[in-house]
Amino acid sequence: MTALTTGARASAVGTAHTRVEGRDKVTGAARYAGEIPFDGLAHGWLVLSTITRGRVLSVDADPVLGMTGVLTVLHHGNAPRVDIDYTGVLGMPPDPTIAVFQHDRVPHAGWPVALVVAETSEQAREAAESLVVRYEEEAHDVTFPGERPDASTGPGPGGPGATEKGDLEAELAASAFVLDAEYSTPEEHHNSMEPHAVTALWDGGRLEVVDSNQGTVWVADELAKLFSLDPASVRVRSEHVGGGFGSKGVRAHQVAAVMAATSLSRPVRVVMTRRQMFSLAGYRSPTTQRVRLGADAEGRLRALEHRCLSRTSTVYEFIESGAGPARVMYDAPAHHTENQVVELDVPSPTFMRAPGEAPGSFALESAIDELAEQCGIDPIELRLRNEPEVGPVSGLPFSTRNLPACFREGARRFGWADRDPRPGVRREGRWLLGTGTAAASFFAGAAPSTAAVTAEADGTFTVRINAADIGTGARTALTLVAADAFEVPTDRVRVRIGDSDFGPAMIAGGSMGTRSWAWAVTAAAGELRERLSLGDGIPPEGITVRSDTTEAVGALAQKERHSFGAQFAEVAVDVATGEVRVRRMLGVFAAGRIVNPLTARGQFRGGMIWGISMALHEEAVRDRNTGALYGADLAGYHVATNADVPLVEADWVDDPDPDDPVGIKGIGEIGIVGAAAAVANAVWHATGVRHRALPIRPDRVLTAGTRA
Repeated sequence: MTALTTGARASAVGTAHTRVEGRDKVTGAARYAGEIPFDGLAHGWLVLSTITRGRVLSVDADPVLGMTGVLTVLHHGNAPRVDIDYTGVLGMPPDPTIAVFQHDRVPHAGWPVALVVAETSEQAREAAESLVVRYEEEAHDVTFPGERPDASTGPGPGGPGATEKGDLEAELAASAFVLDAEYSTPEEHHNSMEPHAVTALWDGGRLEVVDSNQGTVWVADELAKLFSLDPASVRVRSEHVGGGFGSKGVRAHQVAAVMAATSLSRPVRVVMTRRQMFSLAGYRSPTTQRVRLGADAEGRLRALEHRCLSRTSTVYEFIESGAGPARVMYDAPAHHTENQVVELDVPSPTFMRAPGEAPGSFALESAIDELAEQCGIDPIELRLRNEPEVGPVSGLPFSTRNLPACFREGARRFGWADRDPRPGVRREGRWLLGTGTAAASFFAGAAPSTAAVTAEADGTFTVRINAADIGTGARTALTLVAADAFEVPTDRVRVRIGDSDFGPAMIAGGSMGTRSWAWAVTAAAGELRERLSLGDGIPPEGITVRSDTTEAVGALAQKERHSFGAQFAEVAVDVATGEVRVRRMLGVFAAGRIVNPLTARGQFRGGMIWGISMALHEEAVRDRNTGALYGADLAGYHVATNADVPLVEADWVDDPDPDDPVGIKGIGEIGIVGAAAAVANAVWHATGVRHRALPIRPDRVLTAGTRA
C-alpha cells in the first residue's frame, strides 16, 4: 500500500488548529511530572537556609529521623558527591547551586541545606519544618545598584560584554540633540503555573527521571555528568510542561531527588513550593541602564551608548544583557554598548522570557521616545529615519527586516495618525489619556536537532523528536509541519516528544525550538518520502528514517536573522489615585512563516500581557537586613490579571525569507520586547512626565505629578 495521498490539498501550516493535546489537558488526562503514579513512591521536601551568608554548623537530623514516615535526611555531611567541573550542552558551566549538599557554605538566603524524604509529602513537609539547622552567620551585601566599583564586564547570553566603534564624545559634542538618561528595572520572577517537579528512580543501573523541563537532553546530559554516569544509562521524560519561561533547566530539586533515589533504591519525588521557586528557580536580575543618544537636526543618530549593569550571585555569573537590543536596532557613527555585572549575596539569576531584550528594550525604546520629543519628530518617523542597512555591530546584512511594515500596519490599525503629539491634553473626567509605541526584535536562530519519522503499515505517520512543549503549542505546530511534509491530513500524524531516548534536539528556549525541530522533521520526512516513492510497500514494523540537521544548520548563510515588531499602547491615568490602566494594546510582528495562527496569536498576546505586568506591577524587593525577599509568593508579588487586560490584539505582516530553508522565526519571546516601553511612553503622553523606573506604581505617579 502507499502511505501518501495524491492530488491537491490545502496546506496545514498557516491554518488555525486547536492543540492536539488540548482535550487531554482540560479533562485531566494529560499527566504532569508531579502527578504520574509510581509504585513505592517516596516524597522529598527541601530545607532552605534561613540566613543569607555564612556556614552550616550542624544539622540535627536524629529527632526528625524518628518522626512517622521519615526515611532519610540528606545534607552536606552524608549526601553523595557530584562533579560540577564540566560544560553543559548550552556551552555554559553549571550553576553550582545545583550541586546540593556538597559543603557547609551558605552564599544566599534560600540556599538548599537538606532534603527530608518520607512516605508522604505531608510527612516530609512536617519533618522538614521541624529540622533544626544551626548556622554561623556572616555579614552580607544585597544592595543594588549603588556605586559599584567592583562591577565587571563579561560576555552574556546575548554576546560579547562590550562593543565599541567611533568617537562617542566627539559625536555627542557635534550633535544637535543629546539625551543622557538612566533607566532601571527591578528583580522579576517567572512563576509558571506548574511548579518545578521531578521524580527520580534508580533501577538496575539505569536512572529514570520524569521531570518538568525545557529540554530532556539538557537535563539528561547534566545529570549524567554530575553523577559520572554513562549517558546511555540516563533517561529523562517530560511530556507535558505547565510553563517554563527559561526557568526549567537543571535545578537543585532534580539533583536532590536523584541523590535520594540512589540512596533509597526507590522512586523519590520532589516538588518545589511556590516560595521555594522564588529562591531556586532563577529570576530576572534588576538592572540600571544608562543611555546616551546624539542626533543631528533631522533626528538621525550620530552617537549611541547603552550601558547595562545587572546583578548575579557569588557562586555563578549570569549577565542580563540589557545592552543587546542596541546592537540590532539602531546604528550610529559612534556606537558603544556594554553589559556589566556585580556579584552579591543573592540567588543566581537566569534566563527569563526575552533575557536582555525585555529590560534592555524598555531603556532603549524609552530613550528613543525622549529623543523624538526633543527633536520634535513623530516617534515612529524617528525610528524609521534610523533604520540600519546592516547589523550595527555585526556588519552582516539582515535576512529580512520588515520593521517598517510593522509600524505602518500598526499605525494604520491603531489610529496613530489621529494622535495629538502634545502630552497631557487628552482627558476623560479624572483620567488623562495617552498613547505610546516601541519597536521590538528578537534573534531568530536554529540549533542542530535530530528527528525520527516512521511510516506505519496502517497509513499513518509517527514523528519522534525530543522537543519540549512548555505551553507554546509546539506539539501542534510540529503536527502541522509533518502533515505538510507527508502531504497527508493532520489526523494521520502522531507526534511524540519529551523523551531523551529520542536523541539530541534543541531545547525550548531562545525562541529557537519550533524552528529547529521543524527543520529536522522536514528533513526526515523528505527522505522517507523518497523511500516510499519506490513503491515497495510498508512492512508491519513500518519504515523509519532519521535526520540530523547539524551540517545544514552550520551551512546557513551568515546573515542577521531576527523577528521584529511594533508595539502600541493606550493608557488612562487617574490623576487622583495615580492608577494607570491599559485600555488597549496592539502588536504587529514580522516573524517569518506563522505555523499555527491560533497558538501564535496566543504567544504574541501572552508576551504583550507580560509587558503590561512588567510596566505596571512586577517588582520583587529584597530586605537589606535579611537579604531575603518581601512577599515571596503570588500574593505579595503582583502580576497583571484579567481585569488589567481589557483589549490586547496581535497580528503579523508577511515576512518571507527566500534564503531560509525553514522560514520559521521564533515568536515565544518577542511579544514582551518593547511592550513595557510602549506602556511607559503612553504614560508620558498622558501625563507629560517621564517614568524611567519600573514598575510605574501609583505612588510613583502621584509623586512625579503631571504636566497637565
